[in-house]
Amino acid sequence: MVEPRITAMLSPHRRLSGLLLVAVVALLVGLFSLTTFMRDLDGRSFDYLSTTAPVVPEQPGITLIAIDEPSMDAIGQQWPWPRSQHAELIRQLREAGTKAIAFDVLFAEPSDDVEDQALVDAMGQDIILAADETIIERPYGSTLVRTQPMPKLIAAGAQTGIASLSMDGDGVLRNMPLYRDGFMANLIEMATGKTVPENRTPRRIQHFGPAGSYPTISYYQALDPDTYLPPDYLKDQIVIVGFALQTNADVAAGGIDAFETAYTLRSRQLTPGIEVQATIFDNMLAGLSIAQTPRWLSLLFVVIAAALALAVSRPRAPVRKALLLALSLLGLIGTSWLLLQFGRFWISPVAPSLALVLGVAAIATRDFAGEQKRGREVQNAFGQYLAPEMVQKIADDPGLLNLGGVNRELTILFSDIRGFTSISEAMQDDPQGLTRMINAILTPLSNIILRHGGTIDKYMGDCVMAFWNAPLDDPDHALHALEAAREMLAEMENINRKVQAMLPEEADVPLIRMGIGINTGTCVVGNMGSDRRFDYSVLGDAVNLASRLEGQCDEQGVDILIGQATVSAAPSLTFRKVADIQVKGRSATEPSYTLCIET
Repeated sequence: MVEPRITAMLSPHRRLSGLLLVAVVALLVGLFSLTTFMRDLDGRSFDYLSTTAPVVPEQPGITLIAIDEPSMDAIGQQWPWPRSQHAELIRQLREAGTKAIAFDVLFAEPSDDVEDQALVDAMGQDIILAADETIIERPYGSTLVRTQPMPKLIAAGAQTGIASLSMDGDGVLRNMPLYRDGFMANLIEMATGKTVPENRTPRRIQHFGPAGSYPTISYYQALDPDTYLPPDYLKDQIVIVGFALQTNADVAAGGIDAFETAYTLRSRQLTPGIEVQATIFDNMLAGLSIAQTPRWLSLLFVVIAAALALAVSRPRAPVRKALLLALSLLGLIGTSWLLLQFGRFWISPVAPSLALVLGVAAIATRDFAGEQKRGREVQNAFGQYLAPEMVQKIADDPGLLNLGGVNRELTILFSDIRGFTSISEAMQDDPQGLTRMINAILTPLSNIILRHGGTIDKYMGDCVMAFWNAPLDDPDHALHALEAAREMLAEMENINRKVQAMLPEEADVPLIRMGIGINTGTCVVGNMGSDRRFDYSVLGDAVNLASRLEGQCDEQGVDILIGQATVSAAPSLTFRKVADIQVKGRSATEPSYTLCIET
């Protein structure tokens, strides 16, 4: 006995192919995650998740003093303003009780001597000035240009820090500065006495809101706090002075000092540079910046997600599979958000989600191809034996089969045409016609067997062998076999009419008859044959008895003989005992019955 190839669809080979598929998917997605396109998608996913219920400090650590349009109107001058104006601002802020003052304005070039001296005189240990670093790309290499405030300002007591910021490839500001002497790191040390640990690995900024989230006053208001601000509003405050222009000012006015941030995806607004610096300040002071994932950990997450595709693909029902896929995707995204929210650790869900979806799609494609192949193999294996609807039922659910050779109670039917020898002699000169005739006889008989749920075992000349209750279960197999036999006998009138019409005019051939033997018993059923060719067939004593009963029909003068076990299994029908027959190999006789056919 040999198992048909369709059982291979359920073997460990199928699981191995699934593992191979998800491994290939993980590899391809891992390589794809190195591309600029995927990095941009990772950035967008960070923008969205990091701004979903973000962690925020208890209170803002900095107050912004904006060089804005109202201040331009109030002061009545275009930028650059006289430096004595900034000196006056410093004086007013100190009188208001500010703790530290940061200027996100680059005072690198001298102006009027008197004006410069006024600003120098205003310097002190509570002042920090922005410096800048820029990499200039030239054909022969890159040049790092560092621009510092005027030396006289530093000599007068002001501190300095690099305020330069680095954007991602898509132009969005997400990364914390890595400078040792960073603008906000030096401000924290100056204002609070705390030392910010050097950041040797890239970290991402946790933004706390869109533009306008920090407390902001206009420059002109800070020049006259008694008039424009509540009492003690600036007392013990750390302030940053810088541009926050809403219109498209020219470069000289600092109009470019605004950035796309994580919130730009939601608000469609740029964030002023001073607000970005304030956000960096609170990230450093409260430890809220976000660690980025090592490459190996991102790839591991991709592998895990690809492996998850195996579990998601297990359900056969498409709705359940789609629901499980949706829940798994939500789980991946939720895991990224939870790690970001509570672990301050960023793992992008984009590549893992892609690996999961592609893994499920790859397995679904394999399964679809396997279903098609399995359907063809089932059709090839059973299309000759079973009705089309039964073949489709097996193709849809191969678990219904038990193909390895098993003991089952079956009802077996043998039918043989009486008088076919005369037909063969009459048509010995027309072999094609004889073939058409035998097909005309066997086709309606076969259709009746299939219609009643029988399995056609084989054709032996003008003889048909069939059985019931395999490969699919049929609790009423005996009754269905008897009903098929009764209809086959009734069909003989139509068959004889067709046969007579196909015979040569000079032929004098009597009407053909049919003998049927039916018996029920335990048999071995399965695929029997060789490795290259096999048939789904049955073996057993009950088969031999059914064949013997068919052979006794002429001797007993009936068209159908039925064994005792079949009669017992079909109490709803009426039978008449015919005779006790002797079966070869048995010492006892076997009672036989015929079916009382209603007229």
